[in-house]
Amino acid sequence: MLIKIKYFGLLTEVTNCQEETIDFSGNIISELLELLFVKYPNLKNKEFQVAQNQELVPVEAKLLSNEIVLLPPFSGG
Repeated sequence: MLIKIKYFGLLTEVTNCQEETIDFSGNIISELLELLFVKYPNLKNKEFQVAQNQELVPVEAKLLSNEIVLLPPFSGG
């Protein structure tokens, strides 16, 4: 399945892109993240949350969407 991954904030600096499409055959978000950690080793050292279907989800969640968003911590003020 083709998965579109969108990166925001400092994660765009780590990956050097705002979005990309990856061919992925797994079905758990953590498996997708492991693939990304191999491609972008520095990503593993960053804090971020994962969203699918416009909702934050745990990394153990099943992959239900063909679009995943990685969001860095939010700062409020």
